[in-house]
Amino acid sequence: MNKAPIEVTLEANKTYYWCTCGLSVNQPFCDGAHKGSGKKSMQFSEETTQKKFLCTCKSTKTPPYCDGSHNQ
Repeated sequence: MNKAPIEVTLEANKTYYWCTCGLSVNQPFCDGAHKGSGKKSMQFSEETTQKKFLCTCKSTKTPPYCDGSHNQ
């Protein structure tokens, strides 16, 4: 699995679901692949439209945003 963050443009006031399990083929967003794993997606939104780097390694301490944990 690729651990590098993914840059995405997040639209203002749109609801997103970040994958917390790493199983989604639609990384970094949830596609429901977690069903039965005991994990849940994380709902989030932004107040303004902006580019952000979202975590794919699932080790970030600032979910859903990358904090560089994939480098450790």
